[in-house]
Amino acid sequence: MDGVTRRHGSGTYCAVRGCNNSWRLLNVWSEGECFDHQPSTRRQCGCAPPYALYEKPKTDVESRKWLAALKLKNPPKRLFVCSYHFINKKPTEENPFPELFLGYERPPQQKRRKLDRNTSDTQSDEVCIEPKFKDAATQWEDLTKTDHSYAAKLDHVNKSTQTGVQTVADDMLLDDDTSLLYTGLRLLYFFTLVKTMLPFSKPSCSIPVVDQILMTLMKLKLNLVLGDVAKRFKVSKGEVSKVIAHWIDTLGEQLEPMVAWLPRSVIRANMPPSFKKNHPQTTCIIDCAETAIQRATNLNCRSATFSHYKGTNTAKYLVAVSPHGLIMFISEAYAGKSSDKFITINSGFLEALRPGDEVMADRGFTIRDVLHERKVKLNIPAFTHKRGQLTNEEVTRTRRVANVRIHVERAIRRLKVFKILSQTVPISMTPRLDKILIICAALANMRSRLIRLPHEV
Repeated sequence: MDGVTRRHGSGTYCAVRGCNNSWRLLNVWSEGECFDHQPSTRRQCGCAPPYALYEKPKTDVESRKWLAALKLKNPPKRLFVCSYHFINKKPTEENPFPELFLGYERPPQQKRRKLDRNTSDTQSDEVCIEPKFKDAATQWEDLTKTDHSYAAKLDHVNKSTQTGVQTVADDMLLDDDTSLLYTGLRLLYFFTLVKTMLPFSKPSCSIPVVDQILMTLMKLKLNLVLGDVAKRFKVSKGEVSKVIAHWIDTLGEQLEPMVAWLPRSVIRANMPPSFKKNHPQTTCIIDCAETAIQRATNLNCRSATFSHYKGTNTAKYLVAVSPHGLIMFISEAYAGKSSDKFITINSGFLEALRPGDEVMADRGFTIRDVLHERKVKLNIPAFTHKRGQLTNEEVTRTRRVANVRIHVERAIRRLKVFKILSQTVPISMTPRLDKILIICAALANMRSRLIRLPHEV
């Protein structure tokens, strides 16, 4: 029995392969604090859950159709499917079976072919093309015998059914590799993002929404000049500039909840073994990162943004990650001359901490007194500071801290996969740098599969 079958054998999970939704996660969500109706929990305030689980029908015919759609080798006795896999978010008379994101290729339905009446072997006006492979039990098409190009199917569904026109994304995004190259996301996540952002599009723009979001993510991922983007999409530079500005503002607002501070219980439950052994109370790891920006003409701005560490004009921001690598906090962009302590105090990071938390940082974060006021412990490597060599105990503790503190460096590296942050940011985009940071942090979390993008707003 494969791993997928074992995992879904209890019937408490969504039966679709690759889906992690379950009753347990719904219970955890309902017991969490509602940010819109504080201090009550979501169960008390009556907020709509992110998804629902529907049980397989009892009738024989409908039950067989569900099993044929899911294609499970050993289905559980009680089989549930979450609302993400139904066209109407639940079984309806028009769409009673799960059809979306089923974890395998579902080729488009074959159309009838009209035959030429002048041919001699014509026996009827229309001939129905039978599927090449059939399931022995249901006599339906056996989807396991076809090529597995799930990404191409998803690409076809999102572009053809929603826009009805040929888009640039049809030619550019062919598989996960090309999607990661141009957008930083897998194909499934990219088109789910497009579907989620459809209500926020501008009706006056003639460019399809999928192409608008694609050119925006290409700007963030590859840092292409506007002329290059305009040539690829065959539009004017002015139109590209307006589209990118609109979607950076929109994505910055809509993706901000995806860079969220996790509850202490969730952090403890997902803590890696390397932390459990030596640093079990760690809540987050923090560090500051810098991104080069174009030199300003104003001398005061040029002086404030000059970083002696980087030797150029930079924007500096604070990043906080959980022990298992999720980016939980990213600050606004500050001038490169700002100190780590100044950014930590003024960025709002301290408001997320609670008494009893433990923060891990580098030697440059001299914030022990600030954290002590909030009853938060600071864990940093030892340093000599006008005294002799470190003791054996301090050397050992420093090595242990350095061994796990590297996770924040990896998170920053995932951020700088988007070349808008690893290359020089044009001076025209610095007013939107705060929202760019939020977008890149949210996309980095999705890229690493640490969080799931909801299928609906």
